[in-house]
Amino acid sequence: MRLRTVLRSLFPSLCGVLVLLLPAAPATAADNGTWGVFPTPPAGASVTDRAYFFHQGTAGTTVHDSVTVLNSSDRELTFRVFATDAVNTPSGGAFALLPVQTKPRDVGTWVALAPEAAATVTVPPRGRRDIPFTVKVPEDAVPGDHVGGIVALNTQVEGVREEGRVQVGVQRQVGARLYFRVPGPLTPGLSVEDVRVTRGAPLLPWVKDARATITYTLVNRGNVVLGPTVAVSAEGLFGRRLLDRPARDRKVVLLPGQRIELTEPWPDSPQLDRVSVTVRAGASGYPDLAPEAGTDFLAVPWPAAGAALLLAGAAVALPVLRRRRRADAEEAESEPDLARAR
Repeated sequence: MRLRTVLRSLFPSLCGVLVLLLPAAPATAADNGTWGVFPTPPAGASVTDRAYFFHQGTAGTTVHDSVTVLNSSDRELTFRVFATDAVNTPSGGAFALLPVQTKPRDVGTWVALAPEAAATVTVPPRGRRDIPFTVKVPEDAVPGDHVGGIVALNTQVEGVREEGRVQVGVQRQVGARLYFRVPGPLTPGLSVEDVRVTRGAPLLPWVKDARATITYTLVNRGNVVLGPTVAVSAEGLFGRRLLDRPARDRKVVLLPGQRIELTEPWPDSPQLDRVSVTVRAGASGYPDLAPEAGTDFLAVPWPAAGAALLLAGAAVALPVLRRRRRADAEEAESEPDLARAR
């Protein structure tokens, strides 16, 4: 399967540590060192060869599987286990699972955990609990990829953070990713939007490098998961090539319908030029996707230009001021002569 190949190349292991009321933080495994969540190993095995849940089924079908919650600590832990949807964080595109207080609308609603997980699940020290679950695909499910996860939220409050004048209890949760494909027409779609450049010029031009940041937005407009690649180039006056960065994997899984903002640092950007920047995107496994967008900007050493304008203004104003003072002095000297003449 093309999706399976993309996921294996991008995510050899799973999901993240989540903070209550905050987006999921990126992580390299569905284990935070204290507990983990992963597909249940085969009977008689202590480990699993599955890095995540991947299933497919037509509308109306039901799929059975099992999730394991592993307690690696020396004390008993109690969890609330639930299924939810996945999203990309708007900035950076990290994979995130919705917190418990946010109701899922997609594959998270298709999952039904075993009755013993309806309330909380207690796992003994150095022990594990296997929790069966089913995924029932609704009759009106649209074709394509649906992504979520099964999460174990520690019921213990591990800290407090200040949110303005409100104290918020912090809980951690770990989730195993669930990828579900509904067969049917697959329509990969990707666009590049909102390309812009922010610059920082040194006070003394060409003594230090100017720095710029290229910001752009990637939008998954199709119904399949994408692993985007991005190439960035820039040209100056007369077609001079100023920047040429070949396509590289951005190490994100861009979910259907999601929009993410990414940045590209440019530490030695031009200080005096007219520049055209182009961002070209692609997607692993989909060679026909090649959207691009760009922007133009005028590179001027504004701090130095501002200082030069101030000096030029002072050079023009000083003679005028001197002439005005001279005229005032001459006028003052002439006033007594006029008084004696009367």
